[in-house]
This record gives sequence, structure tokens and C-alpha cells, in this order.
Amino acid sequence: MKIPRILITAASSGSGKTLISCGLLQAIVNRNMNVAAFKCGPDYIDAMFHEKIIGASSRNLDLFLTGKETMRHIFGTNAKDAEISFIEGVMGFYDGQGATAIEGSSYMVSQELDSPVIFVADGGVQGLSLVPVIKGFAEFKKNNIKGVILNNVHETVYPELKEIVERETKLKVLGYLPNVKELVIGSRHLGLIMPNEIDMLKEKMNRLAEIMERTIDIDEVIRIADAAPDFAFGAPELGHDKVKVRIAMARDDAFCFIYKDNIDLLERLGAEIAYFSPLSDEHLPKDIGGIIIPGGYPELCAYRLSKNRSILKEIKESTEKGMPCIAEAGGFMYLHDEIEDEAKKFHKMAGVVKGNVHKTDHLVRFGYITVTSEKDGLMSEGMKLRGHEFHYWESTNYGDDCDASRPAGGKGYRCMHITDNLLIGFPQLHYCSNPDFVHRFLKKCSEYAKK
Repeated sequence: MKIPRILITAASSGSGKTLISCGLLQAIVNRNMNVAAFKCGPDYIDAMFHEKIIGASSRNLDLFLTGKETMRHIFGTNAKDAEISFIEGVMGFYDGQGATAIEGSSYMVSQELDSPVIFVADGGVQGLSLVPVIKGFAEFKKNNIKGVILNNVHETVYPELKEIVERETKLKVLGYLPNVKELVIGSRHLGLIMPNEIDMLKEKMNRLAEIMERTIDIDEVIRIADAAPDFAFGAPELGHDKVKVRIAMARDDAFCFIYKDNIDLLERLGAEIAYFSPLSDEHLPKDIGGIIIPGGYPELCAYRLSKNRSILKEIKESTEKGMPCIAEAGGFMYLHDEIEDEAKKFHKMAGVVKGNVHKTDHLVRFGYITVTSEKDGLMSEGMKLRGHEFHYWESTNYGDDCDASRPAGGKGYRCMHITDNLLIGFPQLHYCSNPDFVHRFLKKCSEYAKK
């Protein structure tokens, strides 16, 4: 199948991948082309920026969380009807699941998808040294790098840089982006700030696209994407009958970190998703058999969440009666007795978990993990799920019902609470890593709904 595609990468984080990816997306949208967008790795927020620009879902492509077959299915299914697909890389091009590992890197994604690659080189911190950096990335391994975009480069030095980069690396320089600090996307403790927090985001992205139309050969970017080889993919077998049941899923400004493919899998296995807002809804949706509370930023909304006592009470009472509940990261925080906000003030929450969540001055845990249940409950004993952790807030009741192991080795740790109806903890889980768990969850929800 013909699927025009391009992957945007760089030497490291902070080189301008997101800015240039968003600018290219906006420029292509402004040309009235049908665009699909993807983000390598587990990050939710970059994908949200893609969605604001293209007006459709952006998907994560993660070899560790889903494996090759499912990743290819996610890409192919969501790219097949687009005129062009943009894939934003993660970290540096060759950075994988460990300090010296290439597995799971943007490079491996580009190889698995047979996608052409554009390399973004940051000229804001280098001059001539850009040349050996680009040359090194181009020659380190056999790859699909087809062109270079220079970021943070002044128009007066661009012609010289373009000439020497092309001469020394044999790669075509497709253009440059000048310093546009007024358009740069800011960040906070979990990465970029949220798209809805940026005043006039659409106007800024259109200004960025206008600049890039002048300074980057976007026609050539499209030609490179269009020259990508044909792509074949299939749908992984789920091996389960559908379980018809209604699931309440939190979704608002406080709880917005969930993979679209988790939702797709729930629905493929028979679930009807009923969304609700812990910020504004006074009650849970009716006729539900289970609850999912994903990650997000509850610490930024702690005061408003604490004031909505009726839904906090309903969630506590429902889980105490045995309603199955999955709560990850921010959702896990919400289930505690209290959350400390950024101003170090505590706010009462649901009280399902005895203890509080408090702010630290450092990244508590970060990285990919495989969690293995060490008891029988909502997860069966020995069942595994893949996910990741990334949080600055810590719990006084972290949980110890799962063993967490890292793909690159190193010391593991205990995490999560498991009961007959609960799977709650800081890890953010990719359900496609184990559809058997999703089916088990839905069966338990269905059984509860029939009581």
C-alpha cells in the first residue's frame, strides 16, 4: 500500500523537533492536504499539539510498549487514508531503551516503517560543528536520512552552512528555521505545557507555517515522503470474544493522558466508553460496570477537584462495593486521601488510597517498565503489562503488589495496588502490551454490572 511518510529526528531532545514538526504539519494542512501525525515513544503531550493542528488523533508509535506487529498496525491503520504522514521522533535519533541501547529508538521505528527521515540540526548552539554532527549521524549506521533542516540559523549564515553541509555529508539541506523564540512551545515538569494553555496557538502555528513556507523547501519534503516504499501491515489477533459493558473514563483538563490505542482496544473488545469529568460532573455516568482514571495534571487542578465532593464520594463508594477500577499516574494520585499542589497546599481527594501525594524537587521515577503482578486480582498472578513512569510527585502509599523491571536491566522495584477490583499505581500502561488483561478487566466489569 502506498503511504507517503516522513520521520523528523535530531541529535537530542531540545533541538527543535516538535517546533519544526508542528510547523510542517500546519503548512501541509494549510495546503488542504489530508495529514496524519504520529509521535515516537510514550509522550502524550507532543501528540496533543499534533491533534490541535491537524484536527484529528495523533498516535504514539512505541516498539517497547506494543511490539513491532502492533506498532505497524497502529501506523498503517491511521495513515492509510492520509496524503502524507508525519512522525515526530523522540530524544536523539539513535537513543533507545538504555544508555547504549538502540532498541526502541526513532532509528528503529524508521527502519521498521521503512520511512524516509529528515534530520533537524540545531544551529543555535553550534556553527561549523554542525557538520561533523550531521555527518556522524548520517554515517553511524545504515539509515534512511534523506535531508536536513537547520534550526535556529540566521538567514545571513544559512547559505554558507548549506553549502558546506551538502559538500561534506552528501545530504540535501532542505532549508532553515530562524530563531523564533516568540513561537517556541514552553515546558513544565512533565514536558511541554498543554496546547490549551497557549494563547492564540492556532495563530502562532500559522505564523510558524508562513515562515517555513519561505525558508524550507516544503515541496521537497512532500516529494521525499511520497517516495517512501509501499507499506504492508496486518491486524494482530485478539483471540477473545467481545464483552459488552459500559466503562466510565475520566477525561478533562486534569485527566487527559491516555493512549488512543488503549481506547480502540477497549472498544474492539466490546466496551462502550462513557466519558466524565471529575472537575465538573457531579455524578458518574449511569449503567457502568467499571471506571478508568488516566494520568494527567491533577496537581494543577487540585482545588477544583477537591471541591467536587459528590463525584469523589461516588467513586469511593463504587470501588468499595467492588466496581473494577484502573487508575494510572494522575488517576492514582486522585484516589489518595490528599494531593499537595504546586503551592504546597494539600487538598482532600477520594480516599480510596490511604496516604497522600506530595511534591518533590526531583524526578522520582522515569523510564519504561514491565510490571508483573505478584498476586491474583484484577490482574492475575504472573500477568504482565508494559508501561512507563515519569513523575515529580510521590506517594506515601506507593503499593507493592507488582514487580517492576526495566528493559535495559538495572534495579527493579515494587509498585501498584492490586485487589479483586483495583489496579492502581503510578505506571502509565499500554493496554496493547497485553490484550488478555483488557479482556479480563471487561469480564470483571460485566460481572459487576449484572449484580
